Amino acid sequence: MGGQFASGLVGGDLLALFGDLGSGKTTFVKGLAHSLGVEKNIKSPTYNIVKIYPINHSRIKNLVHIDAYRLNSSADTESIGLDEIIRNKENVTFIEWPENVWLAIETEAKQIKFVYINENSRQISYRD
Repeated sequence: MGGQFASGLVGGDLLALFGDLGSGKTTFVKGLAHSLGVEKNIKSPTYNIVKIYPINHSRIKNLVHIDAYRLNSSADTESIGLDEIIRNKENVTFIEWPENVWLAIETEAKQIKFVYINENSRQISYRD
């Protein structure tokens, strides 16, 4: 499923990943990153807030992975350059905990919701 989803991504796409801890958000990004050709190991950007992974891809140059858990103001979004990141047509951007920066991204974001079912199952829904 990840490879098929990744094939539809283009530079400038912004994906807002909603879900509780352990619901599969980072694992989803890891799978898509692999499908897009990211060679580095994807880790949760919890402590860095923003991680950028270069991609050797015809439509996308960077996968940007943001953890907005600790962001809660427009000053915070400005400090990480969120507007520039999401407007860059060479990036595909994934934001975990998007509800913390929703006012800055709501008109741009495709929404993906993750629900933990059990250790081996998640329910994932997508809204463009």
